[in-house]
Amino acid sequence: MNKEKLNDKVIEELKKVYDPELPLNLYDMGLFYNIDFGEESDGKIACQITMTLTSPGCPVSEHLVNRVYEVIGTIPELDNVYVELTFEPPWNESMMSEDARIQMAMM
Repeated sequence: MNKEKLNDKVIEELKKVYDPELPLNLYDMGLFYNIDFGEESDGKIACQITMTLTSPGCPVSEHLVNRVYEVIGTIPELDNVYVELTFEPPWNESMMSEDARIQMAMM
């Protein structure tokens, strides 16, 4: 499978991870900074995801990172998944998709 199709699959799965306080998925909230793929020394395909949270003090940070591992782990083409949590640059509402902004405005 080519990287573009694999990237689409990863995004589809990431859209299943929702903020527990808002009816928005983390992808549309703009919390994923990078999705990258590589081949490890044993020939396995790895996915590296760099993400953030709305604040460093997020009380459910561990749960959200674990959910990312869970949903990406369902993709059979991927052998290994690595999630890096960062707060640089800090998240802000301008990172949200247009759909997410509209949903937020309606709340």
